[in-house]
Amino acid sequence: MSEQRLDIRWQWLILIGIVGFVVWLLRPVLAPFVLAALFAYLGDPVADRLEKRMPRQVAVSLVFLVMIVVFVAILLVLVPFIERQISNFLAQLPSWIDWFQTRAAPWLEAHLGISTDVLDTQQVIGVLQNNWKEAGGFATAVIARVSKSGLTIVGWALNIVMIPVVAFYLLRDWDIMVERIHALVPRSIEPVVARLARESDEVLGAFLRGQLSVMVVLGVIYGVGLWIAGISVGPLIGMIAGLISFVPYLGAITGVLMGVIAAIVQYQDWQHVAYVAIVFAIGQTLEGYVLVPRLVGEKIGLHPVAVIFAVLAGGELFGFVGVLLALPVASVVMVLLRYGHERYTASELYRASDEPVIVVVGGEDGAPEPSVIVVERPPSESP
Repeated sequence: MSEQRLDIRWQWLILIGIVGFVVWLLRPVLAPFVLAALFAYLGDPVADRLEKRMPRQVAVSLVFLVMIVVFVAILLVLVPFIERQISNFLAQLPSWIDWFQTRAAPWLEAHLGISTDVLDTQQVIGVLQNNWKEAGGFATAVIARVSKSGLTIVGWALNIVMIPVVAFYLLRDWDIMVERIHALVPRSIEPVVARLARESDEVLGAFLRGQLSVMVVLGVIYGVGLWIAGISVGPLIGMIAGLISFVPYLGAITGVLMGVIAAIVQYQDWQHVAYVAIVFAIGQTLEGYVLVPRLVGEKIGLHPVAVIFAVLAGGELFGFVGVLLALPVASVVMVLLRYGHERYTASELYRASDEPVIVVVGGEDGAPEPSVIVVERPPSESP
Protein backbone atom coordinates (compact mmCIF):
# COMPACT_ATOMS: atom_id res chain seq x y z
CA MET A 1 0.00 0.00 0.00
CA SER A 2 2.82 2.42 0.86
CA GLU A 3 4.53 1.73 -2.49
CA GLN A 4 1.27 2.42 -4.28
CA ARG A 5 0.84 5.75 -2.47
CA LEU A 6 4.42 6.64 -3.33
CA ASP A 7 3.79 5.87 -7.00
CA ILE A 8 0.69 8.08 -6.97
CA ARG A 9 2.66 10.95 -5.44
CA TRP A 10 5.37 10.60 -8.07
CA GLN A 11 2.69 10.66 -10.77
CA TRP A 12 1.29 13.89 -9.33
CA LEU A 13 4.73 15.46 -9.13
CA ILE A 14 5.48 14.51 -12.74
CA LEU A 15 2.09 15.86 -13.89
CA ILE A 16 2.62 19.15 -12.03
CA GLY A 17 6.12 19.44 -13.49
CA ILE A 18 4.85 18.88 -17.04
CA VAL A 19 2.06 21.44 -16.62
CA GLY A 20 4.50 23.98 -15.16
CA PHE A 21 6.95 23.45 -18.00
CA VAL A 22 4.22 23.89 -20.62
CA VAL A 23 3.02 27.08 -18.93
CA TRP A 24 6.59 28.40 -18.88
CA LEU A 25 6.97 27.66 -22.60
CA LEU A 26 3.67 29.40 -23.42
CA ARG A 27 4.33 32.47 -21.25
CA PRO A 28 4.73 34.88 -24.23
CA VAL A 29 1.12 34.29 -25.33
CA LEU A 30 -0.55 33.96 -21.93
CA ALA A 31 -1.05 37.67 -21.15
CA PRO A 32 -4.47 38.16 -22.85
CA PHE A 33 -5.80 34.90 -21.38
CA VAL A 34 -4.60 35.81 -17.89
CA LEU A 35 -6.21 39.25 -18.10
CA ALA A 36 -9.43 37.72 -19.44
CA ALA A 37 -9.47 35.16 -16.60
CA LEU A 38 -8.96 37.92 -14.01
CA PHE A 39 -11.86 39.94 -15.43
CA ALA A 40 -14.06 36.82 -15.47
CA TYR A 41 -13.12 35.97 -11.88
CA LEU A 42 -13.94 39.51 -10.73
CA GLY A 43 -17.28 39.53 -12.52
CA ASP A 44 -18.49 36.03 -11.59
CA PRO A 45 -19.85 36.86 -8.09
CA VAL A 46 -21.95 39.72 -9.52
CA ALA A 47 -23.18 37.48 -12.34
CA ASP A 48 -24.11 34.80 -9.79
CA ARG A 49 -26.22 37.28 -7.84
CA LEU A 50 -27.98 38.54 -10.97
CA GLU A 51 -28.54 34.96 -12.13
CA LYS A 52 -31.06 34.51 -9.31
CA ARG A 53 -33.32 37.06 -11.04
CA MET A 54 -32.59 36.49 -14.73
CA PRO A 55 -31.03 33.94 -17.10
CA ARG A 56 -27.26 33.46 -16.85
CA GLN A 57 -26.71 34.73 -20.40
CA VAL A 58 -28.48 38.01 -19.66
CA ALA A 59 -26.71 38.44 -16.32
CA VAL A 60 -23.31 37.85 -17.90
CA SER A 61 -24.12 40.29 -20.73
CA LEU A 62 -25.05 43.02 -18.24
CA VAL A 63 -21.91 42.49 -16.15
CA PHE A 64 -19.75 42.39 -19.26
CA LEU A 65 -21.33 45.59 -20.63
CA VAL A 66 -20.72 47.44 -17.36
CA MET A 67 -17.08 46.29 -17.28
CA ILE A 68 -16.52 47.45 -20.86
CA VAL A 69 -18.12 50.85 -20.19
CA VAL A 70 -16.04 51.35 -17.04
CA PHE A 71 -12.84 50.35 -18.82
CA VAL A 72 -13.47 52.67 -21.79
CA ALA A 73 -14.38 55.53 -19.44
CA ILE A 74 -11.13 55.03 -17.54
CA LEU A 75 -9.16 55.15 -20.78
CA LEU A 76 -10.92 58.26 -22.04
CA VAL A 77 -10.70 60.17 -18.76
CA LEU A 78 -7.71 58.85 -16.87
CA VAL A 79 -5.07 58.57 -19.62
CA PRO A 80 -5.29 62.25 -20.76
CA PHE A 81 -5.45 63.31 -17.10
CA ILE A 82 -2.28 61.37 -16.24
CA GLU A 83 -0.56 62.82 -19.30
CA ARG A 84 -1.37 66.38 -18.17
CA GLN A 85 -0.20 65.62 -14.64
CA ILE A 86 3.14 64.24 -15.85
CA SER A 87 3.62 67.25 -18.16
CA ASN A 88 2.90 69.50 -15.18
CA PHE A 89 5.39 67.58 -13.06
CA LEU A 90 8.12 67.83 -15.70
CA ALA A 91 7.46 71.56 -16.01
CA GLN A 92 8.01 71.93 -12.26
CA LEU A 93 10.97 69.56 -12.15
CA PRO A 94 13.58 72.36 -12.49
CA SER A 95 12.10 73.97 -9.37
CA TRP A 96 12.35 70.65 -7.52
CA ILE A 97 15.98 70.23 -8.59
CA ASP A 98 16.81 73.83 -7.65
CA TRP A 99 15.26 73.32 -4.20
CA PHE A 100 17.28 70.14 -3.79
CA GLN A 101 20.52 71.87 -4.74
CA THR A 102 20.01 75.04 -2.69
CA ARG A 103 18.20 73.68 0.36
CA ALA A 104 18.24 69.91 0.75
CA ALA A 105 21.78 69.15 -0.47
CA PRO A 106 23.54 71.66 1.84
CA TRP A 107 21.49 70.41 4.81
CA LEU A 108 22.32 66.76 4.04
CA GLU A 109 26.01 67.55 3.68
CA ALA A 110 26.15 69.69 6.83
CA HIS A 111 24.17 67.42 9.16
CA LEU A 112 24.66 63.91 7.73
CA GLY A 113 27.87 64.26 5.75
CA ILE A 114 26.16 63.04 2.54
CA SER A 115 27.66 64.51 -0.63
CA THR A 116 25.36 65.01 -3.65
CA ASP A 117 27.99 66.19 -6.11
CA VAL A 118 27.80 62.92 -8.06
CA LEU A 119 24.22 63.77 -9.18
CA ASP A 120 24.17 65.67 -12.47
CA THR A 121 20.78 67.31 -11.98
CA GLN A 122 20.76 69.25 -15.24
CA GLN A 123 21.36 66.08 -17.20
CA VAL A 124 18.45 64.41 -15.38
CA ILE A 125 16.15 67.30 -16.24
CA GLY A 126 17.21 67.31 -19.87
CA VAL A 127 16.75 63.57 -20.35
CA LEU A 128 13.29 63.50 -18.78
CA GLN A 129 11.96 66.56 -20.58
CA ASN A 130 13.41 65.62 -23.99
CA ASN A 131 12.10 62.08 -23.81
CA TRP A 132 8.65 63.26 -22.81
CA LYS A 133 8.54 65.85 -25.58
CA GLU A 134 9.69 63.31 -28.15
CA ALA A 135 7.09 60.80 -27.00
CA GLY A 136 4.31 63.35 -26.90
CA GLY A 137 2.47 61.52 -24.13
CA PHE A 138 1.35 58.00 -23.35
CA ALA A 139 -0.73 57.42 -26.45
CA THR A 140 1.86 58.78 -28.86
CA ALA A 141 4.64 56.74 -27.27
CA VAL A 142 2.66 53.52 -27.55
CA ILE A 143 1.57 54.21 -31.14
CA ALA A 144 5.09 55.15 -32.20
CA ARG A 145 6.53 51.98 -30.76
CA VAL A 146 3.85 49.69 -32.11
CA SER A 147 3.82 51.21 -35.60
CA LYS A 148 7.43 50.18 -36.27
CA SER A 149 6.26 46.72 -37.26
CA GLY A 150 3.14 45.65 -39.09
CA LEU A 151 3.19 42.29 -37.31
CA THR A 152 3.36 44.08 -33.98
CA ILE A 153 0.27 46.09 -34.86
CA VAL A 154 -1.58 42.92 -35.79
CA GLY A 155 -0.46 41.22 -32.57
CA TRP A 156 -1.58 44.13 -30.41
CA ALA A 157 -4.92 44.34 -32.23
CA LEU A 158 -5.54 40.60 -31.79
CA ASN A 159 -4.71 40.77 -28.09
CA ILE A 160 -6.98 43.76 -27.54
CA VAL A 161 -9.86 42.05 -29.33
CA MET A 162 -9.15 38.68 -27.72
CA ILE A 163 -9.28 39.86 -24.11
CA PRO A 164 -12.98 40.86 -24.03
CA VAL A 165 -14.03 37.88 -26.17
CA VAL A 166 -12.25 35.34 -23.96
CA ALA A 167 -13.43 37.14 -20.81
CA PHE A 168 -17.06 36.93 -21.96
CA TYR A 169 -16.94 33.18 -22.62
CA LEU A 170 -15.04 32.48 -19.41
CA LEU A 171 -17.55 34.54 -17.44
CA ARG A 172 -20.48 32.79 -19.09
CA ASP A 173 -19.14 29.28 -18.43
CA TRP A 174 -17.27 29.93 -15.17
CA ASP A 175 -19.51 27.81 -12.94
CA ILE A 176 -19.54 24.98 -15.49
CA MET A 177 -15.73 24.95 -15.68
CA VAL A 178 -15.45 24.89 -11.88
CA GLU A 179 -17.85 21.95 -11.67
CA ARG A 180 -15.99 19.99 -14.35
CA ILE A 181 -12.62 20.60 -12.68
CA HIS A 182 -14.13 19.50 -9.38
CA ALA A 183 -15.43 16.32 -11.03
CA LEU A 184 -11.93 15.46 -12.27
CA VAL A 185 -10.34 15.62 -8.81
CA PRO A 186 -9.58 12.11 -7.46
CA ARG A 187 -12.14 11.16 -4.83
CA SER A 188 -9.45 10.22 -2.33
CA ILE A 189 -8.17 13.79 -2.09
CA GLU A 190 -11.39 15.62 -3.00
CA PRO A 191 -12.18 16.84 0.57
CA VAL A 192 -8.70 18.32 0.99
CA VAL A 193 -8.72 19.88 -2.49
CA ALA A 194 -12.21 21.33 -1.93
CA ARG A 195 -11.14 22.84 1.38
CA LEU A 196 -7.97 24.38 -0.09
CA ALA A 197 -9.94 25.66 -3.08
CA ARG A 198 -12.45 27.41 -0.80
CA GLU A 199 -9.69 29.00 1.28
CA SER A 200 -7.81 30.06 -1.86
CA ASP A 201 -10.98 31.60 -3.28
CA GLU A 202 -11.50 33.57 -0.07
CA VAL A 203 -7.93 34.87 -0.15
CA LEU A 204 -8.04 35.67 -3.87
CA GLY A 205 -11.39 37.40 -3.51
CA ALA A 206 -10.09 39.44 -0.60
CA PHE A 207 -7.12 40.58 -2.63
CA LEU A 208 -8.49 41.01 -6.15
CA ARG A 209 -11.76 42.62 -5.13
CA GLY A 210 -10.98 44.09 -1.72
CA GLN A 211 -7.37 45.23 -2.05
CA LEU A 212 -7.89 46.67 -5.53
CA SER A 213 -10.88 48.62 -4.20
CA VAL A 214 -8.77 49.92 -1.32
CA MET A 215 -6.04 51.01 -3.75
CA VAL A 216 -8.51 52.92 -5.94
CA VAL A 217 -10.27 54.58 -3.01
CA LEU A 218 -6.99 55.61 -1.39
CA GLY A 219 -5.74 57.01 -4.70
CA VAL A 220 -8.88 59.12 -5.00
CA ILE A 221 -8.69 60.27 -1.36
CA TYR A 222 -5.03 61.24 -1.61
CA GLY A 223 -5.39 62.84 -5.04
CA VAL A 224 -8.49 64.89 -4.20
CA GLY A 225 -7.13 65.84 -0.78
CA LEU A 226 -3.83 67.10 -2.19
CA TRP A 227 -5.67 68.94 -4.96
CA ILE A 228 -7.86 70.68 -2.35
CA ALA A 229 -4.69 71.50 -0.41
CA GLY A 230 -3.43 73.33 -3.51
CA ILE A 231 -0.66 70.93 -4.58
CA SER A 232 -0.54 71.22 -8.37
CA VAL A 233 0.83 67.70 -8.89
CA GLY A 234 -1.28 66.36 -6.03
CA PRO A 235 -3.52 64.10 -8.15
CA LEU A 236 -0.46 62.40 -9.66
CA ILE A 237 1.10 61.89 -6.22
CA GLY A 238 -2.19 60.56 -4.91
CA MET A 239 -2.52 58.02 -7.73
CA ILE A 240 1.04 56.80 -7.21
CA ALA A 241 0.51 56.46 -3.46
CA GLY A 242 -2.77 54.59 -4.01
CA LEU A 243 -1.32 52.17 -6.56
CA ILE A 244 1.53 51.05 -4.31
CA SER A 245 -0.58 50.95 -1.14
CA PHE A 246 -0.89 47.15 -1.46
CA VAL A 247 2.42 47.14 0.47
CA PRO A 248 1.45 48.42 3.94
CA TYR A 249 2.73 51.94 4.68
CA LEU A 250 4.76 52.12 1.45
CA GLY A 251 2.11 54.14 -0.37
CA ALA A 252 1.64 56.54 2.53
CA ILE A 253 5.38 57.03 3.11
CA THR A 254 6.04 57.62 -0.60
CA GLY A 255 3.08 59.98 -0.88
CA VAL A 256 4.06 61.98 2.19
CA LEU A 257 7.65 62.42 0.98
CA MET A 258 6.56 63.51 -2.52
CA GLY A 259 3.75 65.69 -1.15
CA VAL A 260 5.99 67.46 1.37
CA ILE A 261 8.62 68.19 -1.28
CA ALA A 262 5.94 69.47 -3.67
CA ALA A 263 4.46 71.70 -0.97
CA ILE A 264 7.83 73.15 0.02
CA VAL A 265 8.88 73.77 -3.57
CA GLN A 266 5.55 75.27 -4.60
CA TYR A 267 4.72 77.38 -1.52
CA GLN A 268 7.88 77.40 0.63
CA ASP A 269 5.90 77.40 3.85
CA TRP A 270 4.96 74.92 6.56
CA GLN A 271 1.22 75.47 6.28
CA HIS A 272 0.87 73.40 3.11
CA VAL A 273 3.21 70.77 4.55
CA ALA A 274 0.71 70.45 7.40
CA TYR A 275 -2.10 70.09 4.83
CA VAL A 276 -0.23 67.20 3.19
CA ALA A 277 0.26 65.51 6.54
CA ILE A 278 -3.45 65.92 7.35
CA VAL A 279 -4.50 64.39 4.01
CA PHE A 280 -2.39 61.27 4.50
CA ALA A 281 -3.35 61.00 8.18
CA ILE A 282 -7.01 60.94 7.14
CA GLY A 283 -6.27 58.39 4.42
CA GLN A 284 -4.36 56.10 6.78
CA THR A 285 -7.11 56.33 9.39
CA LEU A 286 -9.80 55.44 6.86
CA GLU A 287 -7.65 52.61 5.50
CA GLY A 288 -7.01 51.08 8.91
CA TYR A 289 -10.47 51.44 10.45
CA VAL A 290 -12.90 51.49 7.51
CA LEU A 291 -11.54 50.36 4.13
CA VAL A 292 -9.44 47.32 5.00
CA PRO A 293 -11.83 45.85 7.61
CA ARG A 294 -14.84 46.24 5.30
CA LEU A 295 -13.34 45.50 1.89
CA VAL A 296 -10.45 43.14 2.63
CA GLY A 297 -10.76 41.76 6.13
CA GLU A 298 -7.95 39.60 7.47
CA LYS A 299 -8.00 36.85 4.87
CA ILE A 300 -4.99 37.75 2.74
CA GLY A 301 -2.36 38.25 5.45
CA LEU A 302 0.66 38.57 3.14
CA HIS A 303 3.75 40.05 4.74
CA PRO A 304 5.03 43.22 2.98
CA VAL A 305 8.36 41.53 2.23
CA ALA A 306 6.48 38.59 0.68
CA VAL A 307 4.52 41.02 -1.50
CA ILE A 308 7.68 42.70 -2.81
CA PHE A 309 9.43 39.36 -3.39
CA ALA A 310 6.40 37.92 -5.21
CA VAL A 311 6.18 40.86 -7.63
CA LEU A 312 9.92 40.85 -8.38
CA ALA A 313 10.11 37.07 -8.75
CA GLY A 314 7.02 36.94 -10.95
CA GLY A 315 8.37 39.64 -13.24
CA GLU A 316 11.75 37.94 -13.48
CA LEU A 317 10.32 34.49 -14.29
CA PHE A 318 7.32 35.30 -16.48
CA GLY A 319 7.59 39.00 -17.38
CA PHE A 320 4.31 40.92 -17.55
CA VAL A 321 2.25 37.78 -16.96
CA GLY A 322 4.32 37.08 -13.85
CA VAL A 323 3.63 40.55 -12.47
CA LEU A 324 -0.10 40.05 -13.06
CA LEU A 325 -0.15 36.69 -11.33
CA ALA A 326 2.43 37.39 -8.62
CA LEU A 327 0.15 38.34 -5.76
CA PRO A 328 -2.75 35.99 -6.62
CA VAL A 329 -0.31 33.08 -6.84
CA ALA A 330 1.40 34.20 -3.62
CA SER A 331 -2.00 34.22 -1.90
CA VAL A 332 -2.69 30.63 -3.00
CA VAL A 333 0.83 29.57 -1.99
CA MET A 334 0.15 31.07 1.44
CA VAL A 335 -2.93 28.84 1.78
CA LEU A 336 -0.88 25.79 0.74
CA LEU A 337 1.88 26.68 3.21
CA ARG A 338 -0.67 26.93 6.01
CA TYR A 339 -1.96 23.49 5.08
CA GLY A 340 1.60 22.14 4.90
CA HIS A 341 2.34 23.59 8.33
CA GLU A 342 -0.80 21.95 9.69
CA ARG A 343 0.18 18.57 8.24
CA TYR A 344 3.77 18.92 9.47
CA THR A 345 2.79 19.69 13.07
CA ALA A 346 0.52 16.61 13.03
CA SER A 347 3.16 14.31 11.55
CA GLU A 348 5.51 11.83 13.20
CA LEU A 349 8.44 13.96 12.07
CA TYR A 350 7.33 16.81 14.34
CA ARG A 351 5.64 15.10 17.30
CA ALA A 352 6.99 12.76 19.90
CA SER A 353 5.76 9.21 19.46
CA ASP A 354 3.73 9.25 22.69
CA GLU A 355 2.31 12.76 22.17
CA PRO A 356 -1.45 12.99 21.57
CA VAL A 357 -2.63 13.83 18.08
CA ILE A 358 -4.51 17.12 17.78
CA VAL A 359 -6.92 17.23 14.88
CA VAL A 360 -8.59 20.53 13.93
CA VAL A 361 -11.99 20.05 12.33
CA GLY A 362 -13.97 22.94 10.95
CA GLY A 363 -14.23 25.49 8.18
CA GLU A 364 -16.94 23.52 6.38
CA ASP A 365 -20.36 24.86 5.54
CA GLY A 366 -22.52 24.89 8.65
CA ALA A 367 -19.50 24.70 10.98
CA PRO A 368 -17.83 28.12 10.89
CA GLU A 369 -16.02 27.67 14.20
CA PRO A 370 -13.29 25.01 14.11
CA SER A 371 -13.34 22.36 16.80
CA VAL A 372 -10.35 20.53 18.24
CA ILE A 373 -10.30 16.77 18.71
CA VAL A 374 -7.51 15.25 20.79
CA VAL A 375 -6.72 11.61 20.06
CA GLU A 376 -4.61 10.04 22.81
CA ARG A 377 -1.78 7.83 21.65
CA PRO A 378 -0.43 4.95 23.75
CA PRO A 379 3.13 5.43 24.96
CA SER A 380 5.69 3.86 22.69
CA GLU A 381 7.29 0.66 23.83
CA SER A 382 10.89 0.93 24.90
CA PRO A 383 13.32 -0.88 22.63
